[in-house]
Amino acid sequence: METEDSSSENGLLHRKQALYSSLDSCFVIQKEMYRGQQYSQIYFARLHLMRTLLYSLLPNWKPHIQVCTVIGLEEGKECIIVGTLYKHMKLKPSILEEYSKERSATPLVRPHNFMHPDDHLILEDESGRIKVCGDVLLPSVYVTGVVVALHGKETGTGDFWVEDVMEGGLPHQIERPIKSGEDKYVIFVSGLDIGSSTSNPLKFQLLVDHITGHLGDKKEQSIAAKIVRVIIAGNSVEIPRGLLNGQNLGSKDQFTLFEPIKELDIQLTQIAAGIPVDIMPGPNDPANFSLPQQPLHRCLFPSSSAYNTFRSCPNPHLFQLDDVSLLGTSGQNIDDLEKYSDANDKLEFLERTLRWRHVAPTAPNTLGCYPFTDRDPFFVETCPHVYFVGNQEKYETRLIKGAEGQIVRLICIPRFSETGVAVVVILWMQL
Repeated sequence: METEDSSSENGLLHRKQALYSSLDSCFVIQKEMYRGQQYSQIYFARLHLMRTLLYSLLPNWKPHIQVCTVIGLEEGKECIIVGTLYKHMKLKPSILEEYSKERSATPLVRPHNFMHPDDHLILEDESGRIKVCGDVLLPSVYVTGVVVALHGKETGTGDFWVEDVMEGGLPHQIERPIKSGEDKYVIFVSGLDIGSSTSNPLKFQLLVDHITGHLGDKKEQSIAAKIVRVIIAGNSVEIPRGLLNGQNLGSKDQFTLFEPIKELDIQLTQIAAGIPVDIMPGPNDPANFSLPQQPLHRCLFPSSSAYNTFRSCPNPHLFQLDDVSLLGTSGQNIDDLEKYSDANDKLEFLERTLRWRHVAPTAPNTLGCYPFTDRDPFFVETCPHVYFVGNQEKYETRLIKGAEGQIVRLICIPRFSETGVAVVVILWMQL
């Protein structure tokens, strides 16, 4: 736990402070060991967690309807079943099909979205599985891995006709603290892509100078003094992949490979010298591929890691600032949802993950994750006040409200290397 104060004394500006508490322990892989276990266990853990939750909500939803398992269904009898959805997709990539197409003369087409009109949903529990149909449960909205409660009845064709759906809904939220004193700001930035062709070193240096108070007049510096933390949400560097071919690297190639990380460390040192900074790994960073991505090793940042204000954090990242809860990812979970489902915008995907009570519902089906055996770390137990996702095409934000008065600020953080945009959040202002 850390404390990070903007007051003016004798003309000098002092940076404001915020009480910081990391809640990342659930995303850190410590005692787990891979012994060849399969992914069925994480699905069982997810189903157990969600079924317990959904059963507790049934008395307020449809208390007069009997609950049964898939194997206990009777034709024409109304009931409620709880299980995990599986989405059968005609265009879903298959490694065997890709291999056969690569060997053929036909060019391999990689669509941006794998949805097809013939897609359908199947619900399964420990006892069996059944195809679900109806106008209530749309295949375009749901993805494999979502646990729901369905009200309906089995048809003569052996399908389950859905009349109503209940999701987990927004979880309980800790009461928002009452604002006291002046505003405090949190800076979110992602997609720095240092080392890429789209990265502009001057642009990032201007951002660093601005948030550290080295640019602007007294008024702008007083605003910068209210920044209590900087969050870097993934894809900070872009490493030349062509050099990683399994061969020994020469000294020149080693320098080329490490140069983007060295440049990032220099910039982070400037920030950490005055402001607490959290850095999260992304899909392009030198970290493990599968979720949850573990913190970038401190040896990559010899200069910035010398400051106690520097924190290397996992992805997803969960923490509190002055009792305001913030949860976010570097974008893989939302990008994967976009491939296998449809929405009006990215913020709708964010809202769905909260209402489904799961940060990464498509893991491990189409999104890589560690094969946990006794838990599902992506289950959302408490509702955050701020939910952010990095490496998106553009900045978007929306405020959503839950049935129990929960209020969540959803934020899409754009790629800085392409847009030059960083997001400023007023810590106390959620409305």
